[in-house]
Amino acid sequence: MIIGVPKEIKNNEFRVGLTPGAVSAFVHDGHTVLVEKGAGVGSGFLDQEYEEAGAKILDRAEDVWNGSEMIIKVKEPIEPEYPFFREGLILYTYLHLAADVSLTCALLGAKVKAIAYETITGRDGGLPCLAPMSEIAGRMSVQEGAKYLEKTFGGRGVLLAGVPGVERGNVVILGGGNVGTNACKMAVGMGANVTVLDLNTRRLAYLDDIFPKQITTLYASRDNVQKAVAQADLVIGAVLLPGRSTPKLVRREDLKQMKPGCVIVDVAVDQGGCVETSHPTTHDKPIFQVDGVVHYCVANMPGAVARTATLALSNATLSYGLNLAKLGVEEACRQDEGLMAGLNCYGGFCTYPGVAEALKLEYVAPQTLF
Repeated sequence: MIIGVPKEIKNNEFRVGLTPGAVSAFVHDGHTVLVEKGAGVGSGFLDQEYEEAGAKILDRAEDVWNGSEMIIKVKEPIEPEYPFFREGLILYTYLHLAADVSLTCALLGAKVKAIAYETITGRDGGLPCLAPMSEIAGRMSVQEGAKYLEKTFGGRGVLLAGVPGVERGNVVILGGGNVGTNACKMAVGMGANVTVLDLNTRRLAYLDDIFPKQITTLYASRDNVQKAVAQADLVIGAVLLPGRSTPKLVRREDLKQMKPGCVIVDVAVDQGGCVETSHPTTHDKPIFQVDGVVHYCVANMPGAVARTATLALSNATLSYGLNLAKLGVEEACRQDEGLMAGLNCYGGFCTYPGVAEALKLEYVAPQTLF
């Protein structure tokens, strides 16, 4: 199979779909890999390294897209890339289609075989290709939130760790999954007062065990959410419903009860966000304010730590990519139900129920199509 790795063109996205080491694995299996010139520079990988791994370097993105049978990316394609879609093309990347009707329609219209990293499931029921980016985003959320609490950025001027004789900052984490757990690690490490809210009481019990006496856990009832965010200096939105739009836990009216200059970091913004007033921002314009509350809603947070993120992502996605290249989409999915769960679009049909539900499209089970 011919594999293509175009350069990411989303605002301040420095990750790349394959490392030179991953390219070497594809070449070893007999595949051809086309890499756009400079695609890996943002992650610290030079064209020479890709050539040494066996890739062919092409000058233009359109040549990579048009010359490949499978495109491997990091972020979802944006509008300038839509013209490269064609029937039968395999697209293997993060997609987040439940929050992106235009991309979904473009993929369906072109009959692309689109596989989303974020909905592939492992044998343990986890999300193996989403997990490394969730870990990074969770850790970054507290790091970025602490920065934007500084007065120079419009924040309250609060140091999360406090100092002797001065109270610590309050961090509220909405969601106790992978993002929330990693946010908790950072917030606890900084010495903040940390409260985690979730609907899963077993998950709360787990967090209570691994962070003994360092955090407060609360059931995520509407009343508890309102009271917690009203006392927060930093709120981390860490809610995930795989492949589905995120429920709005923090409403517009709640902002009026929050402290002026407090910060919200909505990690869930790429799935629509768990805060009603959130909308996607970029690394060059990361924040905005609503009712005196600072919102940080960068949709590709891990792109800021591109080398770490690229290496972690490649570790997670490589085995699935090799199987897709070896067997094709149909046979690879037949042999792996978890990979089948990653198939969001196929032959003009929406094949992931969460996307169909969010965008009011007809859902067709992929097993019925091949």
